[in-house]
Amino acid sequence: MSEEDEFELEPIEILELPLDAWHRDKGARMVEFAGYHMPIQYEGIMAEHIWTRENAGLFDVSHMGQLMLTGDGAAEALEAMVPGDISALKEGKMRYSLLLDEGGGVLDDMMITAVPKGLYVVVNGAVKWDDMGHLRDHLPDEITINHMDDRALLAIQGPKAVDALVRVVPGVDALYFMEAGSFFWGPKTDPEPLWISRSGYTGEDGFEISVPAGHAKALADQICAQPEVKPIGLGARDSLRLEAGLPLYGHDMNPEFDPVEAGAAFAVSKRRRSEGGFFGSDRTLNALANGPARKLVGLSVDGKMPVREGAPVFAGDTQVGVITSGGFAPSVGAPIAMGYIDAGHNAAGSTLEAEVRGKRVSVTVTSLPFVPHHYHRKGAHT
Repeated sequence: MSEEDEFELEPIEILELPLDAWHRDKGARMVEFAGYHMPIQYEGIMAEHIWTRENAGLFDVSHMGQLMLTGDGAAEALEAMVPGDISALKEGKMRYSLLLDEGGGVLDDMMITAVPKGLYVVVNGAVKWDDMGHLRDHLPDEITINHMDDRALLAIQGPKAVDALVRVVPGVDALYFMEAGSFFWGPKTDPEPLWISRSGYTGEDGFEISVPAGHAKALADQICAQPEVKPIGLGARDSLRLEAGLPLYGHDMNPEFDPVEAGAAFAVSKRRRSEGGFFGSDRTLNALANGPARKLVGLSVDGKMPVREGAPVFAGDTQVGVITSGGFAPSVGAPIAMGYIDAGHNAAGSTLEAEVRGKRVSVTVTSLPFVPHHYHRKGAHT
């Protein structure tokens, strides 16, 4: 056996989404992402991005981890690892939160919904196995974690999402942003229960739909049969979320950063700010009181050259930050970026320079989001 053979690694199995064949039939270009073959685009990233902003796009996000936490005291137990007020959540209400390590670093961001028998938690696909391990290690034995890997997750996003989805699933228009509930879809003689939230990752109004994997194709077909809807790939999902100032875990968030540095101070609920009691709470509360040493901010980019992840950011000759996400923003018509910038240089309006292939590009710290959010909030004028 040669030395090369001895150290040859087993190929990593790339998994297929329940809708893999459906995507390919629609002409999707597939790429590996988070351990799955996923559609990056159908007709083109720019066209799909603009379509979603103006109409409605259907995204397959079945790579995400759908978890159910059950058992007495599940919400209180989870609060040891997240900075949100989870025990106060009423049934059908959602909260964005962060899964923290023992030192207060961000392991993932997540959506937590109070459901009749416990908590429905959606975590990022790339780290879902690590998240489940972390939860098992730190939750009491009486709390059960059920990974619902028999369900697909679809997202319909855009200003016309509600018009399209209400024809397919009557009653969903009653939900407001960050609310969720059980709905029935299909023939009245044998309807299929769906779990639907009014939420998403584009800054637009929209819904996320948990459906048994075996029914995902029929549901996707019916939604895409609506004139407002086209299937949308990962490429436009990324440019849409970047314009909306929404972080991507593993890029704009990782265990190096605490919630305040990561621009998510809003996720630290009022009660938790006074009581603490979550992993790394001293670190987070100190950053809230005294300001973080660095912070995730938006950056507008002069000219047409995109500034990509990993590019260093300078004030004069001193490096003061790094780009974590960047690209062309179709709705803005210019390149944009997000990155971590040191205190003293991260106030809105600060002019800095990013280094791209040995050249300096002028960037300006900008308030997030780059485009307004259009969530369907209770009490807001529509």
